[in-house]
Amino acid sequence: MLLPNKLPHVGTTIFTVMSKLAADVGALNLAQGFPSFGADPVLLDLVNQAMRANHNQYAPMAGVPMLRDAIAQKTIDCYGVNYDPDTEITVTSGATEALFAAITAVVQTPTSGSAPDEVIVFEPAYDSYVPAVELAGGRPVYISLAPPHYAIDWAEVAAKITDRTRLIVINTPHNPTGRVWTIDDVNELARLADRHNLFVVADEVYEHITFDGRVHHSLMHHPVLRERTFMVGSFGKTFHITGWKIGYCLAPKALTEAFRKIHQFLTFSVSTPMQYALAEYLKDPEPYRSLSAFYERKRDVFLEAIAGSRLVFTPSEGTFFQNVSYAAITPERDAALAVRLTHEIGVASIPVSVFYHQKTDHQILRFCFAKDDDILREAGARLTKWSHDLPS
Repeated sequence: MLLPNKLPHVGTTIFTVMSKLAADVGALNLAQGFPSFGADPVLLDLVNQAMRANHNQYAPMAGVPMLRDAIAQKTIDCYGVNYDPDTEITVTSGATEALFAAITAVVQTPTSGSAPDEVIVFEPAYDSYVPAVELAGGRPVYISLAPPHYAIDWAEVAAKITDRTRLIVINTPHNPTGRVWTIDDVNELARLADRHNLFVVADEVYEHITFDGRVHHSLMHHPVLRERTFMVGSFGKTFHITGWKIGYCLAPKALTEAFRKIHQFLTFSVSTPMQYALAEYLKDPEPYRSLSAFYERKRDVFLEAIAGSRLVFTPSEGTFFQNVSYAAITPERDAALAVRLTHEIGVASIPVSVFYHQKTDHQILRFCFAKDDDILREAGARLTKWSHDLPS
């Protein structure tokens, strides 16, 4: 029997492809965004304690109350914004599930003869946004950003809003570019969302990873955006536990009610002992308050390692990714070069063209620097040698 193909243009994700290739050839994996180092032993001990305390059965659908309370307190401490833990905070199976549930809650399946809801997506875009929009029956509308600064042309955004536009998906700090939104970006979004009655999904999973004194301007700060935004966060990115797949969504009560209707039939509940451990661990703010300095140093280790190469870069403003341009070295397409470098010098990366819907190729590769220092230095040495071995 043949199944209808709901995502005919989607294949295996580039992250799966490049990580498998890196493993197959024994390359240094700077492709997929996960740390090579372990989580805090204190957090691991708390999981063990939670399991031995018999917190091993289904958690409540919205999340363990103790963890929702801890998230509410952290949000007050970091941003001075109150979310009700009972009606406005939901624990999810990773940020990806939260993104899917939020998009699905907003985008409505078109009725016979009607046009689909439209969703504005800034690209290069994390690869789960558009499939979620399409599975919900919506139509993505793209705003393409260009290197090296990836600044948003808000006049272009305004011009692409129609009477079918329902939602804007944003990501700051931004994967894959490392750009951090300015307060002007937030204010422009608020103006358009208010004028056109739009909802917003804010992917802020790298909220605690900004560099060079930059501030993360969370959308929850703005009174207009606070009332129409699904805020998505991730413990995986913050505490080096991406494999736990625990995220959360903050949203006003009415939005949360719609969100939970989707969430309850996606995963219903999330790993119970991990939730209890995180609730206890969040009592100490130091691990997330020190994260920017931790990753800024790792960024600098990697940039120092490639400083003598022919690669061109603008230092990442946030996240744990660094984009580099090889345009001065070879005219190859980025996807082909990423594969070749993995085979030939044993360094895996992600071609940035995969984050554009038309595979726009600016000859840029993305490297993850959430790795041990010796890995970063060795990768940098290999890339530097490669860049000088090729003819000028």
